[in-house]
Amino acid sequence: MSDAIILRSVEDAQAAVLAHIVPLGTETVPLIATLGRTLAEDIRADINLPPFDNSAMDGFAVRHADVAAISDRPAILRVVGAVPAGGVATTAVEPGTVMRIMTGAPLPPGADLVVPFEDTDDRSTTSLRSEGRVRIFQAGEPGANVRRAGEDVRRDTLVVAARTVVTPGAIGVLASVGAANVQVYRRPKVAILATGDELVEVGSVPGPGQIRNSNGYANAAQVIQAGGEVLQLPIARDTAAQVRAQLEQGRDWGADLFLSSGGVSVGDYDVVKQVLTELGALDFWRVRMKPGKPLAFGHVLGIPLLGLPGNPVSAMLTFELFGRPALLKMSGRRTLFRSTITATVADRILDRGDRRQYLRVSMQQNGDEWIAHLTGNQGSGMLSSMLHADGLLIVPEDTPVVEPGTRLPVMMLGWPEVDPREEQPPSAGDDVCC
Repeated sequence: MSDAIILRSVEDAQAAVLAHIVPLGTETVPLIATLGRTLAEDIRADINLPPFDNSAMDGFAVRHADVAAISDRPAILRVVGAVPAGGVATTAVEPGTVMRIMTGAPLPPGADLVVPFEDTDDRSTTSLRSEGRVRIFQAGEPGANVRRAGEDVRRDTLVVAARTVVTPGAIGVLASVGAANVQVYRRPKVAILATGDELVEVGSVPGPGQIRNSNGYANAAQVIQAGGEVLQLPIARDTAAQVRAQLEQGRDWGADLFLSSGGVSVGDYDVVKQVLTELGALDFWRVRMKPGKPLAFGHVLGIPLLGLPGNPVSAMLTFELFGRPALLKMSGRRTLFRSTITATVADRILDRGDRRQYLRVSMQQNGDEWIAHLTGNQGSGMLSSMLHADGLLIVPEDTPVVEPGTRLPVMMLGWPEVDPREEQPPSAGDDVCC
């Protein structure tokens, strides 16, 4: 039997796909354009953060020696100046004196702590402000309310490592160390091809025997969510000539991956496999999962092609398990697989049990326990079951009955990928904490 038609396990199929995928090249982009991208270089601090000792509060910069003896009576000190944020004190704080200081302003020489306004009489009707003095009722130890130079980040230290996914927090840190332009991995370019004589465009009214092209749009949205760029190829009718023409168009666009839906089963008009073997190579065809058994992977025109099933739920599920990890690897990511948690099943589930099932579930948290509820009809054509799905309940092979109360893994669709130490995709029996 050909290796391509052996029924593969999910893990073997994932490994086979990822073995043929490599990270793409890199490009330098403005910092604001890096959100969600993967860094391709280490970024080190060019300055200390903070760059100087500064006040963490609006208040008075004082000498601890002048306020250390405060008990029942306040310390009364002379106000000799003010330091706004962005300003610099021109004189030092001498014994018996203080300076007004705003949050973020450099600590003046001589001062070693900041007393907040609320611990003084500065804002009271009986203040000594008109006399140029202030009463201080309480004060902390040396260093109180002072942010020391370099206490957050020291100059020349690594602040964000290569292969890190850029978040808003990372952008803030990168901005603070002057990383105006940053090297990141290129976004994968994915050419999406929906095939079938029955398909019409979204804006058309389906005629007899026709359906709208939901797969093309759902898969495009998944690609964009995973950080890829999309080329929506025109619908290809069930002829080898049309499929070839659309694939050539994707190649000319510079596609890094072809993502097709339909045409990979065993019907008389399933021509994607035919074209795949004519213009490239078919690595494998079927996977031991439900839904999503007729999944094809190979290369065409020198470009990887992932052939998803035509049923809409199957197409979305197989993208999650195979397409998304491939795109993340292309994007330079180290963590490729969704987080998996253990949940209590709320419903009774019956099946032949010959293939691993991925069932759409909504999740309810009850204290420390997660409860998984099936989202309606689980047929592979019931696209509405994806609308309310928080995760995919994984029912292991050879499990014909799942009783309520059974604890099974759920792959969470809206959660981040698993810990970078997770080197292999989680199996149905794994209990991986998010």
